[in-house]
Amino acid sequence: MHVLVTGGAGFIGSHLCDALLTDERIRLTVLDNLSLGRRANLAQLVGHERFRFIQSDVLDETRLDELFAETAFDAVFHLAANSDIAQSHNNPAIDFDNTFLTTYRVLDAMRRNGVKQLVFASTSAIYGAATGALHEAYGPLFPVSHYGAGKLASEAFIASFAENYGIQTWIVRFPNVVGERATHGVIFDFLRKIRQDADVLEVLGDGQQHKPYVYVKDLIEAILFVWKKSGDRLNCFNIGVESRTRVADIARILLEESGQSREIRYTGGSRGWVGDVPEFRYDLAKIHALGWQARLTSDEAVRTAIRRILETEATPA
Repeated sequence: MHVLVTGGAGFIGSHLCDALLTDERIRLTVLDNLSLGRRANLAQLVGHERFRFIQSDVLDETRLDELFAETAFDAVFHLAANSDIAQSHNNPAIDFDNTFLTTYRVLDAMRRNGVKQLVFASTSAIYGAATGALHEAYGPLFPVSHYGAGKLASEAFIASFAENYGIQTWIVRFPNVVGERATHGVIFDFLRKIRQDADVLEVLGDGQQHKPYVYVKDLIEAILFVWKKSGDRLNCFNIGVESRTRVADIARILLEESGQSREIRYTGGSRGWVGDVPEFRYDLAKIHALGWQARLTSDEAVRTAIRRILETEATPA
């Protein structure tokens, strides 16, 4: 089986590649433009006989067409996207191009080349500021970030391609994901800040933002589990944990684990930035019924991620 992973040099994508190559039946091609991903994330796979890395942009139609024409892919895991929600506030085109248009390019290449399996990395951001336990069938959906809008538009096109061209699809909606190799996010930002300021750790908002955090290895396990176990034409799952962690507690845990002492100073307001969703929780009944549950709680995921980052990586500059 030949699998293509777009965005495979990124935080989540590289962990997915590690897991996919443990299956001896899989040959793996990674496509990444390295705008957010890092070659170092795939260093452990270089030289593997079933692994190939191509540095190119999904939006490069000519190269994408060549790749699909020369390789008979059986499945595509599409992770290439802008993954920094705050970044596109001042430039919405970032998410139109890098979150939505990348998905359309992949879908159209699959259609024209007869590739029949797609696993798509979606997000809790599609739900916007909805309250209560968010079920996969919740609607109507009104995202509050350009990133969420780009992912929701992608889901709509994926559904239509699944119906019209027989592409079997797995849409997996991620919560906040933590772990080693991350290039942004609350833990990454806090580590950068304690390096830059010996006295104060600034926390965006009031620190009461309350969200589920899943450890990256639990997330990868869930993605592969639903891919193998759910066999409908169009499959859609929330992935996450039932527990949640407040941002103020993440700051406290990080200072504990790093052995640092700082005054924690809050910027105020319920949101960390425009487009932030300060609180949400998933209804996870569907994926639990299929037979998967995360190994780590939200607090455990945060603490484990911090420990692993401190053990294996330099503090972000």
